Amino acid sequence: MLFGDEHVRRYEETDGEVGHDWENGAPVLILTTKGRRTGKPHKFALIYQEHEGDYIVVASKGGADDHPGWYKNLSRDPDVEVQVRADKFRARARTAGAEEKARLWPTMTQVWPPYDDYQKKTERDIPVVVLERVA
Repeated sequence: MLFGDEHVRRYEETDGEVGHDWENGAPVLILTTKGRRTGKPHKFALIYQEHEGDYIVVASKGGADDHPGWYKNLSRDPDVEVQVRADKFRARARTAGAEEKARLWPTMTQVWPPYDDYQKKTERDIPVVVLERVA
C-alpha cells in the first residue's frame, strides 16, 4: 500500500493510474501547499470526495490532537494546487463552517468510515476543507 512521499511520487508519475484508488477503494488527490515557514511546496496524498464541483478533504491526522501540517500551511496561504488523476489545477482552500461541515461529514465518512473514530479520539474539531477551483 502506498503512503506519504512514495504515494505522491507514484501518483504524479502515472497521473493517478497508481495511487488514485487507495485502501478500500478510497479516492485520493494530491494537494500542494506552500510551507508556512519556508514558502516551499509540500505535497500530500489525501482522501477526497467531489461535491457540487468542489473537492472535499478532511484534516484528520488520524485523530491527533494537533492539525496536520498541510492544514496549517493552507490556513496561512489558502492558494493551493490540486491533482485529481491527470487533472491539475489551482484552487483556493477554505474550512467549512459548522453547518456546512455537518452536511459534508457524512459524505466523507461514507468513503472513509474511520473519520468518525478519529473525531472521537480527540477534543480537536477536525476540519473539513473545501477546495474550490480557480481560473
